Amino acid sequence: MTVLDALQTTLADEHAALYAYGVLGARTSQAAAPLLYDALTTAYRRHRARRDQLRAMVTAAGGEPVAAAAAYDVELPVRGDARIRDAALSVEVDGAETLLALVAQSSGSVRQWALTEATWSATWQLELGGEPQTWPGAPELD
Repeated sequence: MTVLDALQTTLADEHAALYAYGVLGARTSQAAAPLLYDALTTAYRRHRARRDQLRAMVTAAGGEPVAAAAAYDVELPVRGDARIRDAALSVEVDGAETLLALVAQSSGSVRQWALTEATWSATWQLELGGEPQTWPGAPELD
C-alpha cells in the first residue's frame, strides 16, 4: 500500500465518521443531554477538520480525493444516550485504527499528523466512556 492509498483509505473513513456523527447528533438533545451533545459536536468538528486536511494531503500527493458515499451503514435505531455514546465510541475506535495504519505507511509530516490525530481519537474514547487501553487503535498488541 502506498502513502496515497493510505491517505485515501483514511479520507474514506473520515467521510463515514462525519456521516455517523451527523446521525448521532440528530438523535441527541442539546437541552436534555448537553454534555453528550457537546461531545458529539466537538468530535464532529474535529473530524470535519481532519477530513479537510486529508483532502489537501491527497491532492498534494498527486491524487484526486475520494468522494463521500451517498449514505453509510449506521446501525439503527440508535436511541438513548448510552447507545449514542457507544456508537460514537465505535467511530473513534475505528478511526484510531485507520490512522495508525496511515502512521505505519507514512513518514515525516504525514506520519506526525496521523499520530497526533490517532492520539486525539484514543483520548476522545475516554471522553465517550471508553476504558483506558495500553494500545488504543492496535488491538492486536494487547
